[in-house]
Amino acid sequence: MRTRGAVIRQAGQPWSIEEIEIGEPRKGEVLVQLEASGLCHSDHHVVAGDVPDARFPILGGHEGAGVVIGVGAGVEDFAIGDHVVMSFIPSCGKCRSCQSGNRNLCDVEANLLGGRAIADGQFRVQASGEGVHPMSLLGTFAPYAVVHQTSVVKIDPSIPFEIACLVGCGVTTGYGAAVHTADIRPGDDVAVIGAGAVGSAALQGALLSGARRVFVIDPDEWKREQAQKFGATETFSTLEAAASAISELTAGRMCKTVLVTVSRCDGREVESWLQLTAKNGTCVVAGMGSVTASEATLNLSLLSMTQKNLRGSVFGGGNPHLDIPETLALYKLGDLRIDDMVTREYRLDQINEGYHDMVEGRNLRGVIRFTDADR
Repeated sequence: MRTRGAVIRQAGQPWSIEEIEIGEPRKGEVLVQLEASGLCHSDHHVVAGDVPDARFPILGGHEGAGVVIGVGAGVEDFAIGDHVVMSFIPSCGKCRSCQSGNRNLCDVEANLLGGRAIADGQFRVQASGEGVHPMSLLGTFAPYAVVHQTSVVKIDPSIPFEIACLVGCGVTTGYGAAVHTADIRPGDDVAVIGAGAVGSAALQGALLSGARRVFVIDPDEWKREQAQKFGATETFSTLEAAASAISELTAGRMCKTVLVTVSRCDGREVESWLQLTAKNGTCVVAGMGSVTASEATLNLSLLSMTQKNLRGSVFGGGNPHLDIPETLALYKLGDLRIDDMVTREYRLDQINEGYHDMVEGRNLRGVIRFTDADR
């Protein structure tokens, strides 16, 4: 199948809309006609060179939603016509990680940037006669995708595609960081650092978990205004301003949970995050930095003496096949306002404009809507 997709051939270059060829689904795979794809910052990390071991060329995109239009041999749980969301981490259900209850850490994840299909180790995407590496083995910056059945989740067909695509990564990551990784309890005070799409989902997850107060820190005034619409108790432009105000409001106890959802983490700020964290509290890092950055600044003595916890969180610490339908159910109930996170829709050939808007802080989340012109 010949179509078009957004490809990057080396770090530092803009996305290029190129003709690509997508193979037929083989054993255990499905062919999906994508209707929408989210513009997530993780793809921009590859463009910015934060993933130095990335293999090029890359077909971008890992937040996608669409309709199954083909199934390979051995596929039993999906049929033509099913509405599905892409899961940026496969969940095989059989490896040691999945069997131990950590399906967001499925061992297949180790090959996400390898570009070769789970089923047979071959490339499903070609461009100019060479194999193309689809982001997270998905490649949702194209109107079609052949993916393994462990990377798709069936959803309620009444959910709009532009909403559904965001739970394949950003929404589930933020919501789950609050609900699963942090395990926020009723009455807890919470701080959210970073008010983009992941932070907006984390804020709502904290409130749904019964948080007493949720403080949001972001340097962008517009994003702070959006956070207030999502229910933030107070917002601050800097960590220093937040620390002073939160100390006063909590009688010096600080926040039981701190959720770090910034678009690009900096290890030099770890101590500042922990200063917002209460004794025996938990700081959850759900953002991503450069893969090569290994330095962090923190006071180890105070970390142990105050018994604070510093935790990472990927895909919200949950189960993609359970959490994706759950978050969409909350959306249908009106409890999770995903539609308010979609700031603007773009055509495929506007992808660079969409990422420019994201970097400039104009979007919580931009979404590509595919049209017949893209197919």
